[in-house]
Amino acid sequence: MTTMLSPKNRQARRARSKSMVMGRCSSPLCQEVALKAGWLKRQRTIMRNWQLRWFVLRSDALYFYKDQEETKPQGCILLHGSQVSELSANQDEAGRHLFEIVPGGRGEKDRSGLSESLLLMANSQSDMEDWVKAIRRAIWAPLGWGIFGQHLEDTVKCESGSVSGGNPPLVPLLVQQCVRFIRQHGLTEEGLFRMPGQTNHVRELQDAFDCGDKPLFDSNTDVHTVASLLKLYLRELPEPVVPYKNYTDFLVTAQLLAKDQEEGIQELARQVKALPQVNYNLLRYICRFLDEVQSHASQNKMSVQNLATVFGPNILRPKLEDPQTMMEGGGGEPHGRPVSLT
Repeated sequence: MTTMLSPKNRQARRARSKSMVMGRCSSPLCQEVALKAGWLKRQRTIMRNWQLRWFVLRSDALYFYKDQEETKPQGCILLHGSQVSELSANQDEAGRHLFEIVPGGRGEKDRSGLSESLLLMANSQSDMEDWVKAIRRAIWAPLGWGIFGQHLEDTVKCESGSVSGGNPPLVPLLVQQCVRFIRQHGLTEEGLFRMPGQTNHVRELQDAFDCGDKPLFDSNTDVHTVASLLKLYLRELPEPVVPYKNYTDFLVTAQLLAKDQEEGIQELARQVKALPQVNYNLLRYICRFLDEVQSHASQNKMSVQNLATVFGPNILRPKLEDPQTMMEGGGGEPHGRPVSLT
């Protein structure tokens, strides 16, 4: 049974809803470079119908406009203290890709004491996931969190500043934690880094790290889940461990290795040492760890070639992938033991 609102109550509810979404939309912050932009459908508070709007994500808020040409936003939701989550569509909403932003303490509250949320619908599952990741990153970035998708240098700098006493970390703490766990529990696990982890648990751990928590892995944690989390972190770096600008040089070096191994190894050492320090540290750390993994290949079935197939795209890839670059990059598969980066 639908409850009819009087004109007075309807007006009050509309004002309450408007105060939730209308933030500092006329501030100079609206002129910031957009972190992400695109079409989304928002569910209107009163009518509960869907309205197509152009959304722009900035560092402080998510703004929405009538169309791409508009310069003045119709409204926004402030991100400080907010939460964003994917929603499972019910039977009546099959095929809908929904996510929700629940405002923080600044949002207006209804009679039940709950802040009104913003329900959004994307065009596809991948589009929805991209929006959730981007919004979550914007929420936590000012606090030094949201490390998935954060630049490697920023993560290391932030974590170095949060360590009191002792030596600052050379590589992200998440990477160290994953490697430490796999060393203790998974070096002999068959299909390590090839078998998928538990998707829901991987996402829970990702959210926990992004929110600034430091979730612990216990003996009951699935080693494939931790391995998947490590690969996910590397895959979501804005730039791979080997920066885009170095891709061509590494590709040429791989071709040289195939022709003259001794000269190729010398050139590879020069290329590696020329990397930015944080990239060099992480590459060295990963390669040493993967050398340990392949030393147990008789048990885990992860040879150098298998590890190259799994980790290659997460460490070295072109900025724009096309058939030509993929064909050129496919011939550099390493043989024998990994090159030492010491």
